[in-house]
Amino acid sequence: MVRYKVVNNGGFMNRNNSTLVKMIMLSIFVAIGVVISPILRVVGFCPTQHFVNIVCAVFLGPWYALLCATLIGIIRMSLMAIPPLALTGAVFGAFLSGVLYKRTNKLIMACIGEVIGTGIIGSIVSVPVMKFFFGKSNLTLFFYTPSFVLATLMGATVAFLFLKAMQKNKMLDKLKESING
Repeated sequence: MVRYKVVNNGGFMNRNNSTLVKMIMLSIFVAIGVVISPILRVVGFCPTQHFVNIVCAVFLGPWYALLCATLIGIIRMSLMAIPPLALTGAVFGAFLSGVLYKRTNKLIMACIGEVIGTGIIGSIVSVPVMKFFFGKSNLTLFFYTPSFVLATLMGATVAFLFLKAMQKNKMLDKLKESING
């Protein structure tokens, strides 16, 4: 039996519609992440990935943000010949961003989660991955940390300003409510 609830516009929406809306939003975030990454990319930096990670984490939560970062990374690796750093440099931050935002409901914590998750954890995990896949034996444990932290700070700053502007106009809560049913 399908259960329905009345929504604000007087229509009816079942529980599955919330999941459908989230999947559509996830698809949009993935598309934005893939399309924008080569345009606004500096060699070794992809601040738009971190922007998308944080915005997705705020709107959809940690699991969708993790899936979004994974899908963007896989697509970028396969279509743009990006190394596995596209995954290791995104998934930890996306998930931690979502977890910290979900627990605190503070935009700054979503940004801090991205910086710690990608800038620190992701950069450290990237070293053995690059050694294994590309035979780069001369890498130190914190080799990628400076560039990852800088890229996450750039993306987090833009995401914070974007989300703060939405929050000020009361659009953030309205959009989150409509996405989450």
